Amino acid sequence: MFFMIQPLFKVITIEESLKIFRQSFNFATFFKKREEQIELIHAYGRVLAENIISTENIPGFNRSTMDGYAVKASDTYGASDGLPAYLDLIGEIKMSEKPSFQLQNGQAARISTGGMLPEGADAVVMLEYTDNISSTMIEISRSVAPWENVLREDEDIKKNETIFGKGHRLRPQDIGLLAALGCEKINVFKKLVVAIISTGDEIISINSKPEPGQVRDINTFALGAAIEQMGCIPYYIGIIPDDELILEKALSECLENQEIDLTLISGGSSVGVRDYTLKVLNRLGPPGILVHGLALKPGKPTIISLNKQKLFIGLPGHPVSAMMVFDNVVRKIISDLKGETFHFGGRKTIDALLENNVFSDAGREEYIRVLLKNKNNQLWAVPVLGKSGMISSLAMADGYITIRLNQEGLYQGQKVIVTLFE
Repeated sequence: MFFMIQPLFKVITIEESLKIFRQSFNFATFFKKREEQIELIHAYGRVLAENIISTENIPGFNRSTMDGYAVKASDTYGASDGLPAYLDLIGEIKMSEKPSFQLQNGQAARISTGGMLPEGADAVVMLEYTDNISSTMIEISRSVAPWENVLREDEDIKKNETIFGKGHRLRPQDIGLLAALGCEKINVFKKLVVAIISTGDEIISINSKPEPGQVRDINTFALGAAIEQMGCIPYYIGIIPDDELILEKALSECLENQEIDLTLISGGSSVGVRDYTLKVLNRLGPPGILVHGLALKPGKPTIISLNKQKLFIGLPGHPVSAMMVFDNVVRKIISDLKGETFHFGGRKTIDALLENNVFSDAGREEYIRVLLKNKNNQLWAVPVLGKSGMISSLAMADGYITIRLNQEGLYQGQKVIVTLFE
């Protein structure tokens, strides 16, 4: 199958780049050997590799949701404070026990929350609407409808019902539901392993003191944390100098390493004398560079390359640019590679009013970091100014607002959507 590969540094939108990636990548082959069975207790955040179908009704019996008396609803019709209904009390239903009797017309049985209704009962009268006349009779001052205060045997989950589809990412409440079904083990996709490489002669380890012209390696740590946040496993390659042969050796090792699913390369994505990433990726294996250049700021020189069905993403070297591209591009690609059918793992958003005017060049999507503050019971988004090399501007921010491709700016007092950092 032939796919159109983008020429070098042809700027396209995020949506166009993702479309090219999805058309080029062989997901069927990728997922074929990625299933594994794990215990439910370790399943939080994992993506299902199969549909989950219920093999039983839940709760499996008609269950009281209140402390009170199991009754036939028709025996309570018309009951009120002035004209109560009187029923014979024939026993008490103990928790975790199946009632040994059947309820007849005009009868009631004491029941606690969670107790199993006896055969013949179809409702529960709450305790506060009853009085004991004697040890064998109760008075009811309020009527109930059929199945009121009762969880029916298949009302929570029905047998043969599809509970979750393949590709669903499990949340805490989903784990609880699977526990209710007795799913001790489930089939999921393996966790993605994402390699991280920082490039540049100016990059040094964080335990070194920078000399003039040097900076500590920020991106390895920031990207690693972001990868863990997505439920994936970071694979730290380290710092690679501006040397074409050393970079090619490192990327070739990532290509051949069966553990690694995706490689992130920060730095070396621009077109310049020392930027070898493009040349190395283009000869690493077919089809090569899919995308070079995205219509966004920061992050324009982003690279997406597919080599022998192994994905490489070249991120800008500036920390803010790298993290914003991760948030808006890499997250979506990782969700695809995880097998998620719905990308609900993205950032949460909140509405606010913009405190200052912000302007942008039309034709690209721009991300403005903001700090949230409450003023007169109104939430305001305050732009955090700073160049893409300033990691403090990202750490100080609560989130960011997006100026869309066809917008030239946003104005003071305008309602904006803030994408929140966790």
